[in-house]
Amino acid sequence: MKKIEAIIKPFKLDEVKEALHDIGLQGMTVIEAKGFGRQKGHTELYRGAEYVVDFLPKVKVELVVEDGQVERAVEAIQSAAQTGRIGDGKIFVSSVEEAIRIRTGETGAEAI
Repeated sequence: MKKIEAIIKPFKLDEVKEALHDIGLQGMTVIEAKGFGRQKGHTELYRGAEYVVDFLPKVKVELVVEDGQVERAVEAIQSAAQTGRIGDGKIFVSSVEEAIRIRTGETGAEAI
């Protein structure tokens, strides 16, 4: 099993959700986040004063999938989240040792 974590722009969340649903994946966790990468934020003007917005709003999508579904899931996220502009985000894939469904006690792939 693999855990896929994707940091994306908030307005792309619905497109990513639909893309994952279209390939048969349904469970995910979504976390509102703030952060910056290479763009290091931006400056804004408010009532004549300039200030730096260094933490930009992002959304973190997490899902655990079976090993055979990783490539399709990553491709779906990447194509749905891509705008071609700086700040599109990142995708991280890591191994998951074990998964347990609390309600039934199922483990491994059955739990996801």
